[in-house]
Amino acid sequence: MALTLLILAIAAGFYVAWNIGANDVANAVGTSVGSGALTLKQAVLVAAIFEFCGAFFLGGSVSETVESGIIKSSFFSHDQMDYVFGMLASLLAAGVWLQIASYFGWPVSTTHSIIGAVVGFGLVLGGGLQAINWWEIGSIALSWIISPLIGGGVSYLIFSIIRRKILYNIHPINAAKIITPYLVFFVFFILTTTILFGGLSHIDYPLNILESIGIAVLVGLITAWIAYFLLKRIVLSPSSMPAYGQEVESGLMKVQKHLQRVEAASMGSLQEKVHDILQEVEEISSEIEPPEEEPSEYGVVEKIFVYLQIVVACFMALAHGSNDVANAIGPLSAIVNILQGRPISDQTVSFWLLLLGGVGIVLGLATWGWRVIETVGRKITDLTPSRGFSAGFGAALTILVASKLGLPISTTHVLVGAVLGVGFARGIGAINLNTIRDIAISWIVTVPAGATLSILFFYILRLLFS
Repeated sequence: MALTLLILAIAAGFYVAWNIGANDVANAVGTSVGSGALTLKQAVLVAAIFEFCGAFFLGGSVSETVESGIIKSSFFSHDQMDYVFGMLASLLAAGVWLQIASYFGWPVSTTHSIIGAVVGFGLVLGGGLQAINWWEIGSIALSWIISPLIGGGVSYLIFSIIRRKILYNIHPINAAKIITPYLVFFVFFILTTTILFGGLSHIDYPLNILESIGIAVLVGLITAWIAYFLLKRIVLSPSSMPAYGQEVESGLMKVQKHLQRVEAASMGSLQEKVHDILQEVEEISSEIEPPEEEPSEYGVVEKIFVYLQIVVACFMALAHGSNDVANAIGPLSAIVNILQGRPISDQTVSFWLLLLGGVGIVLGLATWGWRVIETVGRKITDLTPSRGFSAGFGAALTILVASKLGLPISTTHVLVGAVLGVGFARGIGAINLNTIRDIAISWIVTVPAGATLSILFFYILRLLFS
């Protein structure tokens, strides 16, 4: 029986990892596809490499949190097979729900699904409310609230700076040449620091904190230096059109609306003066109509951000793989430990389990990932490379920091918050509220669906193997 359960558990873990790749991978590459920085095939290739690296090299700390931090294993000490059945039921429940959601293109949270499943069987079969580590659940629930706020705030700040310093500049290419090397340094410094500072925790790595930071600074300086010399090769065309875009048109429209209100509320000579100003603004608006094609300087600037967003896509895929492999490997690791005679409290995560999770995520991404990529990349808000860079980098920062703290946050929450932050920087009208409503409903439904399916699978497994 033990061998049969082990084979079934491995298959279920791979099944969940496949569905994670099919559904949650949109959080890693959806913005890149939506902005046009990467084609779907290119995104699959980039994400396949970095998702696997994140899952295999950086996924251990979160796996331990999901495995042993939610259910108090002492409640199963009298019958460890109940714990095996429960964790296996959680894997099957999460996998089934994620496959249903992926089929319809719903970007649900895989973390919600697996944690809801674990809590479901723990509540009903592990001793009721006392079987759940509510302190751990409380911290996880708090991270679900805080993470989209932080992701949205960081992305809003990044895009606001880019828009004010580059896109609103009278010479955006010159501004991009000055600011981009600093952005490159910051991106590579954060990425390298994250990998070296505790990222290789499963390998006997000799670097200390100061050495890791020193290497990160060196990598950041080298990449910034390369970016500086590459940007110098961009030559401005003498016939470049004056730099103005949608922001100018939008600003003039706002001025007209305010003047119309003032005109309606005023009287006498003041009303006449306001009317004259309003007519002058209307004449300016008619003269500065946006061209049919994007001004050449803005096109060059967006091409610069294409390369930055490709870097962020790699960064985001690494972050996603490091965090969400826990959803498949955490429960599977618990089952393997018990079936191999180790105690439930043993938090060892074997390399071959991380390998299994990484391969499963990549295959799921390559086969069904396009369904949810379409939703996240194109249906929340219109994305350009500069907007996609801001959203992706803000989300990646939030996710990677959380993964190092061992918090299994929802990458869906983080990325949606980041995309919303970029959208809010352009006004509420830039956001598809219907899509946001559907995503929010799917988040709410996922937890009880995972719990219900977990209980159902638990009774089936107990009936078959007891």
